[in-house]
Amino acid sequence: MIKNIATAIATALLAGVAWAQVDLNKATEIELDGLKGLGPTMTREVMTERQKAPFRDWPDVLQRVKGIGPKKAASLSEQGVRVQGLGYAQAAAHPPQKP
Repeated sequence: MIKNIATAIATALLAGVAWAQVDLNKATEIELDGLKGLGPTMTREVMTERQKAPFRDWPDVLQRVKGIGPKKAASLSEQGVRVQGLGYAQAAAHPPQKP
């Protein structure tokens, strides 16, 4: 019994870790809609914008998706959302270099 409970907990934790990283350019509608702070309307906005072109970085997301500002970007990043492999704080700390 205890072994079954431990296995269930370990499985749940591993599933959480696997789900924790969500690339904004590749996430499904269901993955995006499941994030705290993104409802169906904003999820559709993200999907529509990324169909036009993949998001280059977090500033690109903030510019193109109405309703995602610095606070929401930070919240999404804390939930594991990444853009080009970077969380919001990482992107802010390392802005892209101009050629």
